[in-house]
Amino acid sequence: MTPGDVLAGLLRSDPTSPRITCYDDGTGERIELSGKVLVNWVSKAANLLQDELDVGPGATVALHLPADHWRTYYWALAAWSVGAHVITTDGPSDVAVAQAAVASGDTQIVVTLAALARQATADVPAGGIDEARELSSYGDVFVAYRAPADADPALDDTSYADLVAVGGALRRRVLVTGDLGDALRDALAVWADDGSVLLLRDVRPEDVDRRLATEGAEARP
Repeated sequence: MTPGDVLAGLLRSDPTSPRITCYDDGTGERIELSGKVLVNWVSKAANLLQDELDVGPGATVALHLPADHWRTYYWALAAWSVGAHVITTDGPSDVAVAQAAVASGDTQIVVTLAALARQATADVPAGGIDEARELSSYGDVFVAYRAPADADPALDDTSYADLVAVGGALRRRVLVTGDLGDALRDALAVWADDGSVLLLRDVRPEDVDRRLATEGAEARP
C-alpha cells in the first residue's frame, strides 16, 4: 500500500469524516480536516512541487516542520504523491519546507502555521516560495507524472514498499506523538486502517486526558 492508496481509501470510505484534528493551545486554534479537505490540501501542495519545482522520484524534500501540526502532514503526503524522498534530518535536499529559511534545500518553501495566514510572517529567501500567499493558486486535482519504485526511499531510510504499516486493526481516533519520522509513520498506519489522527500542540500535560476524552481518542498503543 502506498500513501496514494491511503488517501484514495479515505475518500472511498467516508470523505466527510475527520481525518486530522489539531489543537494548538498556544494560538487557541482547533483545526479539523475531513478526508476530502485533506486530499485537497495534498493536491495543491503536490501540484506546486511537481509543476513549479519539477519534484519527482529521486528528488529529496526536507521537512523542517513540527510533528504536532496539521500542515506538516499534507506536505509529507504531497511529497510522497510526487514520488519524492522525505527526509526529517539535517542534510542537503532539493527542496526544504520550513517555517523560516534554513541552510539545507536548493529551493525553500516557507510555511506559516496559522490557519488563516495569507502571507508569510518570516522572511522568504530569494527564489523561495511563500506557501500562505501562493498555495491556493494550485489545482485541487493531482495526477502524478511518474511513480516511484517500491525500492525508492520514501521517508529517511524507509522505502516506499515498507512505508505504510497495515493490519493494525485500529479503526479509531488516535493521538499521534513522537519525533517527526515516527509521527508520520504512525499517521499513515492510522489512516490505512480507516482511522483519524489527533494532534496536540502546546497542550499542558495535565490537559491531555481531557482532550482525549473530548475527541473520543486514545494514545497509540
